[in-house]
Parts: sequence; C-alpha cells; structure tokens
Amino acid sequence: MELNRENMKKIRELILFTAIVIVCLWKFNMVLQVLLKGLNIFIPFLLGGAIAFVLNVPMNFVERHLFSEDKRKGKRYMQKAARPCSMILVLIFVFGVVAAVMFVLVPQLGNTFSNLGKNVQIFLPHVQAWAKQVFHNNKEIMNIVNNIEFDWDKIMNTGIGFFKNGAGSVLDSTITAAKSIVSGVTTFFIAFVFAIYILLQKEKLEIQAKKVLFAFVRKGRAEAIIEVCSLTYKTFSSFLTGQCLEAVILGSMFVVAMTIFRLPYALLIGIVIAFTALIPIFGAFVGCGIGVLLIFMVNPAKAAIFIVLFLVLQQIEGNLIYPHVVGNSVGLPSIWVLAAVSVGGSLMGITGMLIFIPIVSVLYALFREVVYLKLKKNKIDPGKIR
Repeated sequence: MELNRENMKKIRELILFTAIVIVCLWKFNMVLQVLLKGLNIFIPFLLGGAIAFVLNVPMNFVERHLFSEDKRKGKRYMQKAARPCSMILVLIFVFGVVAAVMFVLVPQLGNTFSNLGKNVQIFLPHVQAWAKQVFHNNKEIMNIVNNIEFDWDKIMNTGIGFFKNGAGSVLDSTITAAKSIVSGVTTFFIAFVFAIYILLQKEKLEIQAKKVLFAFVRKGRAEAIIEVCSLTYKTFSSFLTGQCLEAVILGSMFVVAMTIFRLPYALLIGIVIAFTALIPIFGAFVGCGIGVLLIFMVNPAKAAIFIVLFLVLQQIEGNLIYPHVVGNSVGLPSIWVLAAVSVGGSLMGITGMLIFIPIVSVLYALFREVVYLKLKKNKIDPGKIR
C-alpha cells in the first residue's frame, strides 16, 4: 500500500478507533457510568422529542384540515396563528381525554375494589363446596381448602397497619422522596417545554439539521440519511395513528357489546382493553384476562359469555377493522410483526413491544430496497424468481 497523504489519514483514523475500543473494553464499568450520566443529562430532551413526535401527528391533522393552505392564502394573521392554534387545540384534546378517563376510571376502580371483597366472600364458599365434591378423597388438598379464609376487613386493617408502622421509615426518607418528586416534575416540565419549542419551530429545526448534515457528511450519504429519517417518521406516525384509532374502536366495541349483554364492569373493562390493545398481538388478551377475572368474581357464567364475546370481537377486529384502519401502514409481514413484538418485549418490556414494530419495519423496507438494487445490478428480474 502506498503511503500517500490519504492512506496515512486512514491509518491514523484506524489507530485512533482501535485505541478508543481498547480503552472502552479495558475500563468498561467506568465508560458505562459516564454514558449513563450523559444519558441522564439528555433524558429531558429525549423525552421532549418523544412527546413532540406523538403530539405532532394529531397537530398535523388539525393544521391540515382546519388551517389548510387555501384558507391561509393571503391571510397573514392566519398563517402566523395556524401552528399555535393547532397545538393548543391538540393539548386541550389530550388533557381533556386524560381528565375524562381519570374522572370515569377512578370512581369505577373504587367501586370495583369495594365490591370485589364482597364478591370474593360470597364466591369463596361455592369454590370450597365444589372442591370438596371433586377432591374429597385427597386429604392434603382438603386441608388446604378448609383453611382458606378471606376476611376483607382483616385485609384492610392489615394494610392500614402496614402504612402506620411504615410511617417512621417513610418520614425518614421524606427528603429523598421529595427530591425524587421535584426531579421528576422538573424533568417532565423541561421535556414538555422542549417539545412545545420543537413543535412550534419544527421547519426551522429541520433546515438547521440538514445544514449541519450536509456540512459534515458527503452529499450522497446525507441524502440517504434524510431518506431513511423520512421513511422512519412516516412509518412511526402511520403505526401510531393506526394503533391508537384501532384501540379506541376495539374498546368502544367492548363497552357497547358488554352493555347490550348486561355484563358487569363494561366501562372499566372497555377502557382497560383499549389501553392494552396498544400493545400489538398480545395486548388485547391481557385485557381479556383482567376482564375474565373481574367478571368471574361476580358471575362465572357471565365470565364464559365474556370469553365468547371477546373471541367474536377479536375476529371482527382482526379481519375487518385492523386491515382497514392500520392496514399495511408498517409494511411488515405478520411473521416479522410477531418477531418484533417478541424481541422488543424481551429487551425493553412494553415499550419495546410498541417501538420495535416500526423499527423492524424500517429495517425491513431498507433491506428490501438493497435486495432489489442488488438484483437489478445482477440483471435478475425479481418477478421471475419462484
């Protein structure tokens, strides 16, 4: 290899990269601590970016329909007011939905827990009687069944005593708890303000980011990065919009159907299923399990009806609603959706289940494009491959 100026530069970059890798491996714990501290510094801004991304989807919808280009044409005041008004309307809607859900859900939860103790006390003797009929020849199981007791008042007194006894330790850590609360509120406030700034200045920030990108990255690579970012945004926004709309429709279907069949906890279970349905594939089944448990305590026969109702509504939702509402917005085959949910859940829990589908969708689209380019380069027609 000729030791010209360009090759020497590559050798220096390679030596520097190797040195950095060796230091990172040698002082792995120290490097990890530094990275975590750096991440903590940027958490408000990352959270703000996530909030801005989520709010940007409905804000674009409002701005596009209420303040269209035709309405703003020649009206300078409307051009200036379109973005702030759209953002304010979206914030009012979001906070209104949260307040409405809390207003409906909290009293419902209170009634549920107050009735749950009574239902368990009524239901437990029936379970013991059934167990005696089935396991009357098994002494060990019968001893366990006969020793089962459920005293709701005793449980409540135990809980109150726990809080009373733990008051001293709670008071000892009051300063720490207060610091955590203040830190959390401060972080959210900074993130929220940062999100508002992003939403109001998104075009300006986009231009600035492109200038920086083209200044430090070769033109071809910069254009490729912009294309990938555009694809990522479209995929995430389509997935988010479709998934939220589908969850609302499914929850509403359960509330209406359970009300028609006079099943208990219709509103509570509908809201729970709507929230759990945001998790693809597995989410609605989690909501179903919670619903079955609640209804079973009141009436086992109605719990069986609820299971049948759930299976019917799931078929309607999966075959009719989901393809039209979400459709192929993420452009990912079913097998890869399942893989993305499984891997995302293993790595990051519920958050991973939500974000891994659009991430895998973007990777799938990019890889498919690379494959087609390679086939075209090799003069192979993809349609003729069987």
